[in-house]
Amino acid sequence: MLVAGGAGIVPLMSMLRHRAAVGSAVPTHLLYSARSLDEVIYRQELERLAAAPAGPAVYLTLTRTQPPGWTGYARRVDAPMLAEVAGPLGPTPRVYVCGPTPFVEVAANALVRIGISQAQIRTERFGPTGGRL
Repeated sequence: MLVAGGAGIVPLMSMLRHRAAVGSAVPTHLLYSARSLDEVIYRQELERLAAAPAGPAVYLTLTRTQPPGWTGYARRVDAPMLAEVAGPLGPTPRVYVCGPTPFVEVAANALVRIGISQAQIRTERFGPTGGRL
């Protein structure tokens, strides 16, 4: 399972591309949080990958604006959303989370609350360092 917030999709995209290149059929779910559909990075490529045989399941959540007729998630990532997306993968999925530090903290803590072991969760975060140049 891959969980991305905003530009956190970039390193996870390399994992999805590698998965496609080697022809992997390992069940993979991507939950990607963006402010709006226009801000979904790699949107067309994600649609293409998801449409391929044994492609990953791609779930989007749009936190600020949704287009008319939107049927995806429309809120910030939370424990119930993570449980729904992770559920079909079984009780011990390996999870990679990448995004801004606050996003990663919320997602990782929610994953633990829904019963995924900390040992199964890998995180990568980014954001301001607090230092001055």
